[in-house]
Amino acid sequence: MRIAITGSTGLIGTALARSLGTDGHEVVRLVRRPVRTADEVEWDPLRQRVDAHRLNGCEAVVHLAGAGIGDRRWTEAYKKELRDSRILGTAAIAEAVATLDQPPRVLVCGSAIGFYGDTGDRKVDESAPPGDGFLPSLCVDWEEAARPAEEAGVRTVFARTGLVVARGGGSWGRLFPLFRAGLGGRLGSGRQYWSFVALHDEVAALRHLIDTEALEGPVNLTAPEPVTNREITAAMGRVLHRATPFPVPAVALRVVLGELSAEVLGSQRVLPTRLLESGFRFAFPTIEEAIGAA
Repeated sequence: MRIAITGSTGLIGTALARSLGTDGHEVVRLVRRPVRTADEVEWDPLRQRVDAHRLNGCEAVVHLAGAGIGDRRWTEAYKKELRDSRILGTAAIAEAVATLDQPPRVLVCGSAIGFYGDTGDRKVDESAPPGDGFLPSLCVDWEEAARPAEEAGVRTVFARTGLVVARGGGSWGRLFPLFRAGLGGRLGSGRQYWSFVALHDEVAALRHLIDTEALEGPVNLTAPEPVTNREITAAMGRVLHRATPFPVPAVALRVVLGELSAEVLGSQRVLPTRLLESGFRFAFPTIEEAIGAA
């Protein structure tokens, strides 16, 4: 199968491209520079330009590109970058796909469980409405930007991903060094739920979305049992054989992170209902298994 990927140098994109290539699939990478090899396609997400004809023959397009949610403090300028990188990039891909003489049979668009906002202790799945605030609003517009592909008849799936447990990058990648150094601890009260997914399961789930014709629309990519930050802290300590004596007060997070602290201290208890109903099985369903596999 010939599969195009945006964001192929990121944490998830790199792992997905490696997995597909290992199994003999042809991976086409969208790059924001002049192409150097036959397996590359040039695009400019902010100017909404894609060398679309080079996507002909791709059976699937997986769109993962976007500025990192937790990479920087949320200034107004960075919030604009977060929105533009996702909404303009998604619109560019969806419109390119819609114009192809040989469109792919599926477009898998990255999204996030930020769609649901702060759910507290309440369990939510794909049937829940969007929450309030910056991230829910961003996710709604992000998914809406893919409408040209949907209207062209391309099966479109929104992979609403949780916190990916991995040592090599992402938000969790910044936790591992702290815990290994014995500096890890709960954040705020520790009672907030974190909906996580092992990187291995994230990649397997994306491949499941590509292959499962019955799936379209939103699908949560999170492990079956969300856990609290306090439980995660204890699991990190057990797996890494380190004490976790240093809680970080909520007020300190607000000072350091600003508006982003609301996401760290907020609670999201998200369930992968549609993924499980479609027959997907997690290799690392518990938090200790996910940490051990990272």
